[in-house]
Amino acid sequence: MPHSDNQTQDETGIEGQSLAVVAESLYVANLLILPFVAFIVLAVMFLKKHRDAPALARSHLEQTMSASISIAVMFFAAAVIVMLLKMWGMEDVTVWMIVVIVFTIIHATMVLLGVLGLAKAMAGKCWRYPVFGRALPHGCRQ
Repeated sequence: MPHSDNQTQDETGIEGQSLAVVAESLYVANLLILPFVAFIVLAVMFLKKHRDAPALARSHLEQTMSASISIAVMFFAAAVIVMLLKMWGMEDVTVWMIVVIVFTIIHATMVLLGVLGLAKAMAGKCWRYPVFGRALPHGCRQ
C-alpha cells in the first residue's frame, strides 16, 4: 500500500491525542523517574490547558491529576499508620515489612494503571482509572 502524503502522526491523529499522551507520560514519570517534578509539570499543564482541551485530552488530564493526588494521599496515610504503629511499640522488623509490602502493592498497581492509561492515550481512547478515577467527559470514546 503506497504511503500517502508526508503527514506526521500529529496531523493525522485524533484531536487532543498528543496532550493526552504527554499527561499520561508525566504521570508515569512521576511514579518512576521524576517524582514531584513531573507532578508539578502535570499540575501546571492541567491548570493551563484543562478548560480548552478536547475531550480526549481533558479526560486524560483529569484522570492523571486524580490518580496523582490519590496516590499521594495513600502514601501519606501509610506513613501516618507506620508512625502510629511505631509509637504503639511495634517492632522495627514488623514495621519495615509492612512498609515494603504496602509500598510495593500500591506503587506497582499505580504504575500498571499508568501504563494502561498511556496505551489508551496512544490509541486515542479515553481512560478512567478504577476506584478513584473521575467520570469521563462527554464525547469520549472508550
